[in-house]
Amino acid sequence: MHTTLFSSFKIIAQIIAGFILIMALFGCGNSDKPAGSPSGPGTPPPPEVEVITVTFGKATMTQDLPGRLQAYRTAQVRARVEGIVEQRLFREGSEVKAGDPLFRIDARNFKAAVDATRADLEIARQTATRYQSLLAIKAVSQQEYDLATARVKQTESAMIRATENLENASVPAPIPGRIGRTLVTEGTFVGRGDATLLATIEQLDPIYVNFTQSGVDLLRLRQAVKAGTLKQAAAKVQLVLEDGSIYPRTGNIFFTDMAVDPSTGAVSLRAEFANPQRELLPGMFVRVRFPEAVAENVIRIPQRAVQAGAQGQYVMVVGAENKIAPLPIKIGSMAGTDFIVSEGLKGGEIIIVNGLQKARPGAVVTPIGEGIAAPSVQVKPAAPTSAVAPATPATSNKPPANK
Repeated sequence: MHTTLFSSFKIIAQIIAGFILIMALFGCGNSDKPAGSPSGPGTPPPPEVEVITVTFGKATMTQDLPGRLQAYRTAQVRARVEGIVEQRLFREGSEVKAGDPLFRIDARNFKAAVDATRADLEIARQTATRYQSLLAIKAVSQQEYDLATARVKQTESAMIRATENLENASVPAPIPGRIGRTLVTEGTFVGRGDATLLATIEQLDPIYVNFTQSGVDLLRLRQAVKAGTLKQAAAKVQLVLEDGSIYPRTGNIFFTDMAVDPSTGAVSLRAEFANPQRELLPGMFVRVRFPEAVAENVIRIPQRAVQAGAQGQYVMVVGAENKIAPLPIKIGSMAGTDFIVSEGLKGGEIIIVNGLQKARPGAVVTPIGEGIAAPSVQVKPAAPTSAVAPATPATSNKPPANK
């Protein structure tokens, strides 16, 4: 009997211990559930995304056109006289001024020619003076006097040429700019038969950029401006460098070809940019952000907000209860780095511009951005007011256990 009674108490104790363990596990599960969590235990809060509110406004329609930089002026430094290069007087890649000496050619022969011509000129002038006095007394004929005066003029011309050759033995810079590498070295014989190329100077400030625009686009824009649909934009252009950065100085368009190239259907344009720091170099490929016209009452959105899918382009819109959904759109022209939306948006929509990788259709997000109202309780349970609100219904479920 004692054995049976002991077995009964043992079974009852095991049942009570099991019941206590179950209740403990149930209590721990409730305590692990975060206050205000809408999706159950361990669910993280909705991801934050940066949004903007779609509005209408004025935008300058732009077009990025490929272009290439060209020096403002380019001059080839050549030897004008024959001789041996004695010295190079510049540092390659440096800035030079107009008239600066760049090379010195052996000038001994030119100095000797100047001295000899000067002596010939002195004799010719004395002969002409003497013949003039003899002509008065008929000691020489008029023809002899004319030949003497002609000899003076010939010798004066020879003197000018000899002096120029002596001066050209020192090769000057024809224009200011940056001089490239030298094409000859000391000891090279230059000027025989042609004007030997010694170096090249390029003036880089200001600098040109040459680009083209479609003749069809140009005609369409002119018709839109004439009809009053668009307004004429200022002829200021921006330069987009190869790394995507914007050159800090704007340029002016000052040359437009008056004809369309029949092979390309494009019109040639040229703009000029200040380049005091020599950041822009000839031959660089760039994009010219060309202002086409000014449009009123249009919607513009950042490029990063636009997604592309099988059905076309779309944006992610934050709707009721901060749930997101795709909205198809159509884009038209560019406005700087933004798209101008032609269809799909009516204004007032809240679209995602950053954090799209965390956004899935139907998901709940926490929108952040200028002018966006504070999220509701379901969106951001970590807020102090939201953490208290859900605690009441959670407590109301416990009285039966306390009884």
